Amino acid sequence: MYRYDEHDHALVQDRVTQFRRQVERRMAGEISEEQFRPLRLMNGLYLQLHAYMLRVAIPYGTLDSRQMRKLAYIARRYDKGYGHFTTRQNIQYNWPKLEETPDILAELAEVEMHAIQTSGNCIRNVTSDQYAGAAKNEIEDPRIWCEIARQWSTLHPEFSFLPRKFKIAITGCDNDRAAVKVHDIGMIMKRDASGEVGFEVIVGGGLGRTPFVGKTIREFLPKEHFLSYLEAVLRVYNQLGRRDNKYKARIKVTLHETGKEEFARLVEEEWMEIKDSTLKLPKEEVDRIAKHFEPPAFRAVPEVAPTVDARAASDAGFASWLRHNIFEHKTQGYSIANISVKPMGEAPGDATAEQMDVMADLADEFSFSELRVTHSQNVVLPHVEREALPALYDKLVEAGLATANLGLLSDIICCPGLDYCALANARSIPIAMKIAERFTPAKQEEIGDLQVKISGCINACGHHHVGHIGILGVDRKGEEHYQVQLGGSATEEAALGKILGRGFSADEVVEVVDKIIATYLDIREDGEEFIETFRRVGQTPFKERVYGTA
Repeated sequence: MYRYDEHDHALVQDRVTQFRRQVERRMAGEISEEQFRPLRLMNGLYLQLHAYMLRVAIPYGTLDSRQMRKLAYIARRYDKGYGHFTTRQNIQYNWPKLEETPDILAELAEVEMHAIQTSGNCIRNVTSDQYAGAAKNEIEDPRIWCEIARQWSTLHPEFSFLPRKFKIAITGCDNDRAAVKVHDIGMIMKRDASGEVGFEVIVGGGLGRTPFVGKTIREFLPKEHFLSYLEAVLRVYNQLGRRDNKYKARIKVTLHETGKEEFARLVEEEWMEIKDSTLKLPKEEVDRIAKHFEPPAFRAVPEVAPTVDARAASDAGFASWLRHNIFEHKTQGYSIANISVKPMGEAPGDATAEQMDVMADLADEFSFSELRVTHSQNVVLPHVEREALPALYDKLVEAGLATANLGLLSDIICCPGLDYCALANARSIPIAMKIAERFTPAKQEEIGDLQVKISGCINACGHHHVGHIGILGVDRKGEEHYQVQLGGSATEEAALGKILGRGFSADEVVEVVDKIIATYLDIREDGEEFIETFRRVGQTPFKERVYGTA
């Protein structure tokens, strides 16, 4: 993974010093909350419903054990003993004291972390496939390009005050685990007819009040033009993006209003002016950054692991964990192990300080000290010897982290909702917990792959638009209600869900989800997953079951 150089260290330390003085001025009453607001947002500090919230960047979701231990220490020392992993592969702390936030940033700087550009009208944390560098079907490790984008975008003077926030995701394989098509810019690594590696460039995706699936504006971009093309897209957006209405200030609206063809023409026109400038990436610089992402020193181990097969044959819990939480690695004899942060009865995506410490220890013991935070709010050990899986599982069981539900109904993406967020209209966490508790592990196995995503307001931090079942909290005359959508997807076949009909009270939502799932089980064909059934039959059978009429 990437390690800071002297420029990175200096930048982060300067930011800590600057913010400490800003907080001192705020605490002394020298500046008002309104004056302080843009200063704190530049450092990832939000004012939530009950307290401040600090969002820490985990670039492209990659961190090491020492960094995870520091996150655990911060949760224990400066918060209420836990943190919340987000859909941008970051972590949030919901209860920091304002006067202690500079100390938290100083703690983060000690382990090459920060909170820069985790909020505000800027380029946010660049996200990627959580299996990058390990996935068997990837063309190339996309984290190299994520790191290049991070260095280019951090405090970029031209893009520090964009019309609105801007999100970039990059994946190295066709199997999209990074939701690239619902980002402001999504990039998928491809090979052209000659075998050269480059990028498909997708622009104008996004969720929230006005959801869009992004559109491809360039089928193939050679790697050396990666930065210049990003800059061209950002320049066009910075020029055309609306600043008169914050709800229409995202690039998705700009592209929609301008038209895909015209927007692409403007980008190409801008790009032709800068493509051969200093933004053209020299191979030596790409190679320098790529060295930070070289594979670890894998041992030569057999592909077959008899002890694993024997344990699976005699231990149903271990067998279930293998089926759902273990993915194939590109290196013989190794596996990718997912740690679910969605245990029954707990808030999805929350991890205690103790759990973070355990995950750090397991990374040291089993995964070359490396961890990943996922888009779906879980954690990954990317490089585990297959023969070591039983030992890893036993330690996860001991720590309460062995929930075998990756991709199943209880693996719910969920925002903090009205329990924490000042913008929310309804609670999300209690709804997620009730839905998960309604279905036994055996029932979830029977249901199969099912993505449930819950947002407490139209800002869609829970990505409800792209859930197979998406649930949106709304305010109806001062009461919490929930709107249900079906058929969304954030994969390579990205689609926006369709609203089923009128909304439901908090007491009705779980029953509605139960009816939707019962309908699916009644009408699915052999081997069909929920999303496939929905695409085959449409909404009508589900509406009839839920509302009693089509």
